[in-house]
Amino acid sequence: MSSETVSFENLDLHPSILRALEEAGYVTPTPIQAQAIPEVLAGHDLMASAQTGTGKTAAFTLPALNLLATPHPSKSRGPRILVLTPTRELAAQVNEAARKYGKFIRARTVSIVGGMPYPLQNKLLSQPLDILVATPGRLLDHMERGRIDMSRLQMLILDEADRMLDMGFMPDVERICNALPAERQTLLFSATLDGNIGNIARQILRTPKTIQVAAQKEKHANIEQRLHFVDDMNHKNKLLEHLLIGAEVNQAIVFTSTKRHADLLAEDLYAAGHKTAALHGDMTQGARNRTLTKLRHGDVKVLVATDVAARGIDVHGITHVINYDLPKFAEDYVHRIGRTGRAGNMGVAVSFASHADRYQVRKIEQFTGQRIEATVIEGFEPRRPAPRTDGPNDRPRSGKKPGNSAGYKGRTQGAQGYRGDDSRNQNRSANPGQGFGDRRPSGNGSGNRQDAGRGNSARRPRNFA
Repeated sequence: MSSETVSFENLDLHPSILRALEEAGYVTPTPIQAQAIPEVLAGHDLMASAQTGTGKTAAFTLPALNLLATPHPSKSRGPRILVLTPTRELAAQVNEAARKYGKFIRARTVSIVGGMPYPLQNKLLSQPLDILVATPGRLLDHMERGRIDMSRLQMLILDEADRMLDMGFMPDVERICNALPAERQTLLFSATLDGNIGNIARQILRTPKTIQVAAQKEKHANIEQRLHFVDDMNHKNKLLEHLLIGAEVNQAIVFTSTKRHADLLAEDLYAAGHKTAALHGDMTQGARNRTLTKLRHGDVKVLVATDVAARGIDVHGITHVINYDLPKFAEDYVHRIGRTGRAGNMGVAVSFASHADRYQVRKIEQFTGQRIEATVIEGFEPRRPAPRTDGPNDRPRSGKKPGNSAGYKGRTQGAQGYRGDDSRNQNRSANPGQGFGDRRPSGNGSGNRQDAGRGNSARRPRNFA
């Protein structure tokens, strides 16, 4: 079934769900929704692969809610739908979608993730619920403590199953599956269905239907991809500042390779006058939630993040994604750049690379099936010409592994969370030729602020000059 020939009214969804979709302004299903929803409503197990940003959350949330529209005779207070996600941010996104689409059927939805206080989670789990969205580790902990009754579970959904595999969650997922009712419907959504994911799917799904829509190698038609080769840290930081002060930048996500680099870079960008926040796995759930709320409200203009933000963040105001450090895995490049160009908007994805990174650039190009053209900005030209990434000499020399040799090598301590407000933003220099990476730190830089107004170590922004 093609999304071009159907509307949500043709998919046999409950009138209360259609009402919520109409209120949200949704009329035509995306290809993954048009193909997946009928199969799920028919009761089949499902393996589905779709590119990020194609509407897969609604593809499983809508038929799950449709199941809830029919009363269940069991007196259990436990969930009827269980959604497992690899990250807290993705869990929050699914939880929000379930509440939005299920508002008129009064679906009771709870999110259980790491980083939240146990007393609060215990209270939530003691109440009747319909949909439970959880990360595997924390859910398994509650199950082993006997705090969740899964006896009336009807549907299990594994979202971003490939990511759960990469993060080492599959042993926990298998233990969870073994503790669930055998008579259930299981849906698995993944960026790829090859390799180990296919083997895992065969173990936990029963004669599943398979859907593959918008494979990862298809081009992000609404995302302009650029590549900038940089000489060293100072060159990289000056180029980053030049890009961030551009009038076309509304909001940006800057990806770094490590949590420490995210903190340090966010600290320097804040000192330069940007309304900046850091986001990574070492932050408490409360701090992460506050940061994302500020991002959605536009109070944060530059989010410096690790790959924890590569999936699960859907903010339409993000116009630019900047790979300050290239991702370790080529597939993460696709998820990173998918944070921009959402909901039909245009986006820009910029990647910084040193000459030693050319091998990693080639791996990304091979994975995506498209070439990323090297771009030079006047006044920020690299000293060495951009190398070819498709030639016979495209391999690391002297046995050295390719890496981000131009990566950030600043202070060892930094602050995390929200930084800056409009009054502090006025000190930013308009001189793009002076980077922040060549300044010496002032103060001890040991703050650990996770939202505005916390801590005594707040640092005033400094001029570049």
